[in-house]
Amino acid sequence: MGLAATKTRTAAPRREASKSRGGRPTKSAAIERDQRLIEVATRLFLDRGFDATSLDAVAEAARVSKPTVYSRYGDKRGLFTAVLRREIARWLAPLSAAAETQLGSSSDISVERRLVEIGREMLNFTTGPDAMAFSRMMTSQAINFPDIAKLGKEEGWLKAVATTARFFDHLVAQGALDVDDTTIAAEVFLDVVVGHTHRMATFGTPMELKAAEKRTRAAIKLFLAGAIGPADRVQSAPKAAQRRRPSR
Repeated sequence: MGLAATKTRTAAPRREASKSRGGRPTKSAAIERDQRLIEVATRLFLDRGFDATSLDAVAEAARVSKPTVYSRYGDKRGLFTAVLRREIARWLAPLSAAAETQLGSSSDISVERRLVEIGREMLNFTTGPDAMAFSRMMTSQAINFPDIAKLGKEEGWLKAVATTARFFDHLVAQGALDVDDTTIAAEVFLDVVVGHTHRMATFGTPMELKAAEKRTRAAIKLFLAGAIGPADRVQSAPKAAQRRRPSR
């Protein structure tokens, strides 16, 4: 019964892109095809990992011909690079949006509150399951394919630093921060706010969101203690209110 059913089952029709008079796909059809390929490849990479995903499997799942995939991306590394570039853009979008929101916010809002909002957005997209999966894949493939690691640095980390540095430039212009190099300040901020949590999640030991947010708030307070400027601009607590070091 099962064997007969297998033999008589008709294959699902392959979805071909609409073609122009010259036989090539129209521009809109080509864009739609590429988007479908990237979506399918993203899911397969996440489900199976880099090594277990083949271009043949992607072509079959996306219902496009194998020559189309090979001609478009060359090899699996080329396809993974395209997927990674799109995912990085998606991860950076919330940070850019948060920075733009804070740039337009009232100057009455404290610097700490603004940074907490940006830090929360950073946590949300850097510790998500998809971000963690791609981070682990990048780490595992970096030795064999240095250009993938370079892409992660240039398209991901450096753009995140640049976005944060522009926001810090705005705060410096307002007199809310006193730092000489906003790029270095941005690197330090991103590292202390999400670096530890991201590394732990990459290693497979993610923190609970409440604990991660608590750590982010504490990191921001430490960051501001050095970035807010001269000592006379820092509101020091009364000596009588000194806190005890918690017992271990």
